[in-house]
This record gives sequence, structure tokens and C-alpha cells, in this order.
Amino acid sequence: MATRNGLFSPNTNQHFIRFIVNQLNQSMPVYHSLGLIPPKRHTQFRKPDGSLYAEELVSTEGFSSLYSLVYHAYPPTIVKTLGEPYSVEPKIAREKHLKHTSLIGFNVQPEDDYLQSRKPVLVNSDLHISLAAPRQSMTDYFYKNSQADEVVFIHEGTGTLKTGFGNIKFQYGDYLVIPRGTIYQMEFDGTANRLFIVESFSPIRPPKRYRNQYGQLMEHSPYCERDIKRPADLKTYDEHGDFKILIKKQGLIYPYIYGTHPFDFVGWDGFHYPWALSIHDFEPITGRLHQPPPVHQTFEGNNFVICSFVPRKFDYHPLSIPAPYNHSNVDSDEVLYYVDGDFMSRKSVVKGQITLHPGGIPHGPHPGSVEKSIGKESTDELAVMIDPFRPLMLTEDAIRIEDENYYKSWQY
Repeated sequence: MATRNGLFSPNTNQHFIRFIVNQLNQSMPVYHSLGLIPPKRHTQFRKPDGSLYAEELVSTEGFSSLYSLVYHAYPPTIVKTLGEPYSVEPKIAREKHLKHTSLIGFNVQPEDDYLQSRKPVLVNSDLHISLAAPRQSMTDYFYKNSQADEVVFIHEGTGTLKTGFGNIKFQYGDYLVIPRGTIYQMEFDGTANRLFIVESFSPIRPPKRYRNQYGQLMEHSPYCERDIKRPADLKTYDEHGDFKILIKKQGLIYPYIYGTHPFDFVGWDGFHYPWALSIHDFEPITGRLHQPPPVHQTFEGNNFVICSFVPRKFDYHPLSIPAPYNHSNVDSDEVLYYVDGDFMSRKSVVKGQITLHPGGIPHGPHPGSVEKSIGKESTDELAVMIDPFRPLMLTEDAIRIEDENYYKSWQY
């Protein structure tokens, strides 16, 4: 409530600060700008020929959360034709289950097309987890996921994420964080590419406990703003023609043909844009005794977290047991995607393998792993972990690559 002189009361200031903090917690709160922008927003910004550039507000949570202001060579609304939508909804094969499950991810066969190569394997109402092995770059169309943030983990391959905001070079170990509504193309340098993809129906953000009240990553965070790769090399595509954009919403792909190039940005500024973080820049948190999975947390969404297991020193208590203890998941499933290295708690782990340990039953190290780990000083394991707080369902694509006997692997 404002005072008579127009200033906020102390109580209102507290509410305002809490509101700002809540909004900063929505995504990556780092201001960035590229290209040409006018000195004042929502004012005339003219081309050399005197005509106006087209301003676009790209906002989240209505007008209440992070946003960017984009300046286009042409209005971003020039639709020439709209094709018939088609379904890419995951086909559920196992909705309810209580079985430790393993998927051999590299058994997903490579395909030429980026979107067709994406195979959803584990899904719920908060996120979809997919595997992909695309052989070719996106050259004939652009893609936009209009209802989900995407985290694309690069397991194999190098290339460039191309967007109107600019480009981001990627390589082995990079997490590409692509906020919903971003039109993009994946340009691969070669044909051998393996991707682990998370679609989040809520914003992807760094963990709240690693950020101060202004959104800055704090000293105890396992990564900082210097590690974030932001868009660069903005190029304005001032082009007319037929530009195919495949837009995903509610499990359907809508084929749009626009009359101008979607990367016609002349400049932009704000907080809503794609960014990247390398798993190799995640600094592990260690202790005298075995540390629980939250120390590996890298991102969070509503009802799930994403963690990074990286090479690190083991526990240094003289009687420590480096192998993880047996654990009963009461409130969440646990997903591990094995990237590289030697996993002392598991037998016969291969690259690209996914293990799903559902909530409700215990899991733990394989027989012999606990004793074998004692005295070890370090590990070179590399993995991505996801803990969802709603049960995951298995798709038909998951069943095709399942190791049906994994649940027996704890037998002596």
C-alpha cells in the first residue's frame, strides 16, 4: 500500500522484494544483449530507409516473469500457410510398474532427421525424457517447442545451436538450455551424434539454494556465471521466402510456413534466451563421508531435479565407504544416464545406459561393490541424474531397448 507521499511502506517493500526474488527464481537471471537496440524500449526504432523495425516482447508467466525484447527486420506474424498437425505424443507401454529397469540407450538407431530421431522413453506430466541419434543438420525447417523448456545434453557430436538470439557452439558434455518458444536449428559437424533430451513443462533454472536474493550464483555454487555460454555471433537474416517452422504444442506438430526468415533479429536484450553449461565445468562438492545426491544438483524444474555426477575425490574419513549406501526412494523415482567412466557401484555399465529405480522399493550398489570401493581415492564417472517426484511411465520406444533382466542384477 502506498503512503500519502507516494512512497511504499516498509511492509509493502518486503512484499515487493519477495515478489522480485520469486521472479528471479524462474530461470537464468543474467541480463544479456546483442545487436542493435534503441535507447528506450517501446519507442520508434527505424531502419536506414526510414521504416520501422518490428518490436516483439517474448515474455513468460504472462507479463510477470523473465522476458526479452526482440527487434525484427519484419513483423514475426507473417504466416503464408498452415499445414495439418500430426501427433508426436509418446505411446505409453507401461503406465504403472514397480520394477528396476535398464534401457540400453545406444540401441536407439541413428536417423537422418533431428525430430524423427527423438525417441521419448520415460515420461510423466512434468517432463519427457528422450534419446536421439540424428545424422543430419536441420536445413529444411526450423523447430519451436512452444510448451516446454528443453535441456539437450550432448553425449556425442559437435556443432552449433542456431537461433535468432545468436549462436552457441556445442560439444561433448554440454547442456543446451533452450527456453520454450525459442525457434532453433541444430547444425551438426558430423553424422555421429548422441543426445539425451529433457522436455520440461516448467522453467529450467539453477537451484534456488545456489543463488542470492538478486539471482546471482553464490560462492558455494558448483558453477558460476563465468561458466555459462550465452548466444554470440548474431546475424540478421533479412530474407523473404517460404520458411518452414515446425511448432510443437500439446503433443502435436503444427507445420507453419512463414514469409520471412525467423532469424531476422537485428538486436535484442533481456533475460529470456538459450544458454549452455558444460558438465565438465561443474565443480563437485565432496566431504569426509559419502555426500547425498543433492550436492550434484545442476538444474531444477517443478517436481524434478537434474544432477551431474562428475570425476571427483572420494570421501576422506579413515573409515569411509565411497560406494553409495542402499536407498529406499519413498517420494521419487531415480533416473541415471551413464555418460562415461567407471561406476564402482554398478556392474556391466555401458555408455548411454539408463537405469530407472522407481519409488517404493530400495536400490543400492551391486554385490561386492561396497567392499571393492573401500580405499579408493577418486572416481572418473560421468553421468546425468534426474529425480522426478511423480512416477515415470515407459513408452513403446523404451520397451524396445529394455534389458529385461536388470532387476535380477543384485543376486549373488
